[in-house]
Amino acid sequence: MPSPSIFNSKPFFASALIILSLLSASVNAQDRTTEQGEAQITDPTQECSPYYYAPVSNALGNFPVTWQPATILANDSTAQAKYQSIIGQIPNIAPKGTQPASLTGNFSGYNYSASDPDCWWTATTCTTPKLAGLPPDVTTVPEPDTLGYGFDDGPNCSHNAFYDYLQENNQKATMFYIGSSVINWPLEAQRGLADGHELCAHTWSHHYMTSLTNEQAFAEFYYTLEAIKLVAGVTPTCWRPPYGDVDDRIRAFAQAFGLRTVVWQYDSNDWREGTDGYTAAEVDANYEALIANAQNGTFSTAGTIMLTHELNNFTMSEAIKFYDQLKAAFKYLVPVGVGLNQTQPYVETNYSLPSFSQYVSGTTTVSGGSGASSTPSSSGSTGSGSGSGQKTTGGSVGVPSAFVGAGALAAAAIFASNAMKLLAF
Repeated sequence: MPSPSIFNSKPFFASALIILSLLSASVNAQDRTTEQGEAQITDPTQECSPYYYAPVSNALGNFPVTWQPATILANDSTAQAKYQSIIGQIPNIAPKGTQPASLTGNFSGYNYSASDPDCWWTATTCTTPKLAGLPPDVTTVPEPDTLGYGFDDGPNCSHNAFYDYLQENNQKATMFYIGSSVINWPLEAQRGLADGHELCAHTWSHHYMTSLTNEQAFAEFYYTLEAIKLVAGVTPTCWRPPYGDVDDRIRAFAQAFGLRTVVWQYDSNDWREGTDGYTAAEVDANYEALIANAQNGTFSTAGTIMLTHELNNFTMSEAIKFYDQLKAAFKYLVPVGVGLNQTQPYVETNYSLPSFSQYVSGTTTVSGGSGASSTPSSSGSTGSGSGSGQKTTGGSVGVPSAFVGAGALAAAAIFASNAMKLLAF
């Protein structure tokens, strides 16, 4: 995955491009100037080599350093004004823990009331806010026998084979994109929209949101939305807190940005594979437990949401491995927004999602608020390369070991480790 201190940090952006371009000099040249061209690359080593994209490179001065907790830039008068306009809506709840330990989820020594006054998910898995005026977190979808299908931590630089697979199955999903990764891999982010997936925000740097100051929390939202708007041309109306870490202070920020908070009911724990002794078999068991519940009627009155990731080769391979089983166990696999009948996924009004009834009837893409298609998005991202879209049984979707951690990480414990893997090929 991109190293936070090298990739797109403004002082080092150019040198990183030169170094890694030399390292990947043996890779054949491809069109890396358009989403369509980038989507045709089937060699994951090339996918994960940096490229120049002018709209982002020219705007780097408008964004914080990637992968570091965001703060409002001193020269960003627009952000400063927006912060002042909403800070009065934010409850007086102190950040949890003490930085820097709390940024990675170490809240040791922090005394928090057992009554859970802040509806702090990390402490109690609370999802119904205690502050008046805040809506409950989204944990399920109301449609029976339905899975709200989505993936965290994208856009992953090596996701072409996985996205090809989804496209070949005419399957749309909700993609929770990290702002720093959008800046690092803009054409990959564009593919998410072009393929008809629902784009949601997943913060700027993927730290524990409740540990942040008010200004940092604001900036994590603000610059993520700005990055997605710059690259994909849309402004999401949904977000997911990294690690599920949210309380009423952070929910109030989300509401001020017009974002609904989406968490989950089931956890695949796919991101944990290979860490602290967590095995692939345990991840398999988590998928299998969800499938068994679907088969025994657990979701006969309302559907559910499971946490999964496009984090690395393993997590994407698992998604492919269990796709047919999920399709057989659930009547419907739909993006979360579709499951909620949220047909207006973005602030902009020139793009719509199908309603649930439209989607399950075969109309999986509705663009521009009118006109429907029951075929995959005609973005040009057909994935026609010989190595794309292959179905696996738990093996590989083509990501070499050196790039296993490419993309954003779901746990700080493996953040630095995978950054080193990226630079060690």
